[in-house]
Amino acid sequence: MSTKERPILVHTVLEVGVMEPYTVCSPAQCAGCMACVDVCPKSAIRISDSVEHMDALIDGSLCIRCGQCHQVCQVNHPADFRRTIESWQGWASPDIREGSSSGGFASAIMRAFVAGGGTVASCRLEDGDFRFALARTQEELEGFAGSKYAKSNPSGIYRSVVRELEDGSTVLFIGLPCQVSAIRNFVGRRKSGALLERFYTIDLICHGTPSIKILQQTLRDYSYDLNDVGRIWFRRNTEFGLCTDFRRLVPGGCTDAYTMAFLGGICYTRNCHSCRYATGERVGDLTLGDSWGTNFTDEESDGISLALVQTQKGRELLDMAGLKLREVDYANAVANNRQLRHPTEVTPERGKFFSSYERTGSVRKAILAVWPKRVVKQRVKEVLVRMGLISGDSDASYPGYRPT
Repeated sequence: MSTKERPILVHTVLEVGVMEPYTVCSPAQCAGCMACVDVCPKSAIRISDSVEHMDALIDGSLCIRCGQCHQVCQVNHPADFRRTIESWQGWASPDIREGSSSGGFASAIMRAFVAGGGTVASCRLEDGDFRFALARTQEELEGFAGSKYAKSNPSGIYRSVVRELEDGSTVLFIGLPCQVSAIRNFVGRRKSGALLERFYTIDLICHGTPSIKILQQTLRDYSYDLNDVGRIWFRRNTEFGLCTDFRRLVPGGCTDAYTMAFLGGICYTRNCHSCRYATGERVGDLTLGDSWGTNFTDEESDGISLALVQTQKGRELLDMAGLKLREVDYANAVANNRQLRHPTEVTPERGKFFSSYERTGSVRKAILAVWPKRVVKQRVKEVLVRMGLISGDSDASYPGYRPT
């Protein structure tokens, strides 16, 4: 079934006479994009996060049934999908690439966009939450770089982007495909879509995202508090592992509980497993991800970005950033990025993970219940590395890493 043939889910906001909370889109299918929260004129919508899934709940006593939340909801009304017209791989200049999770394309484009007088909207860690913000200067871009493997909080950014566009600015929005779809809906409804002319979008190839509560609890399991964390990395090029304020949760060469759950695809919210955006047709002007399976193997350890161009605006973004662009085999890129073909499949381990998490309130215990032999092996390895009996992999690839 093609993306354009996929059925639109029934919207419950048009039900009459309902006073109890009900949902904007089908239950447990909310991605937490929060466009409905921003658009509601009566502040009648809140996002419920049960960890295993999310819902956009409407307070029936406040709702005036204007239907605006229905129009911006990317579940009910996904933005138009676009086919890739160009595909590239490559990397940014060394100074940018060094501080990035991959080849640095996103960071280089953001810097060039701001240098040209534009405004960038993306997310960064602020006070224990991955919040979206506007950046108009190079200094304000700080924190936007790097992969963020948890649900972000776009609340408020939709209205901020519209105000910026209405003031005459050119805006670049970088986010997950569901967020890009939602903001295209939000911006497109204003002034008959005229604001879209100065609006650029980049969607990121996404495997799925867990509730931020999973990250918060993982850090508590390791005696950290996300509210006290200034910087966080989930990966550095091909090396995966949580690093907070230049300290890894576990020694190099070992795998922490969060990384194990994320890479295993067992901790994502339910909607991610039926994501309509995990396809070769994209909603952004430009799509960015990792160039897995690249033929530039000598560059792979430093990170190589993949760029899929859907529109002329997408091509403009690449042209302005001074990137090292190399040809890429599109079929090979798709073959090595399963999220360009289908969502992450649901496995029996997912149910076991959430069942154990609900019972114990611990990510480390939940992972132990799912993969006991693997976890015990990792914990033994952690002890041996800390005792100096065996050596772990180098941590030097993490930006600014300081050994503990």
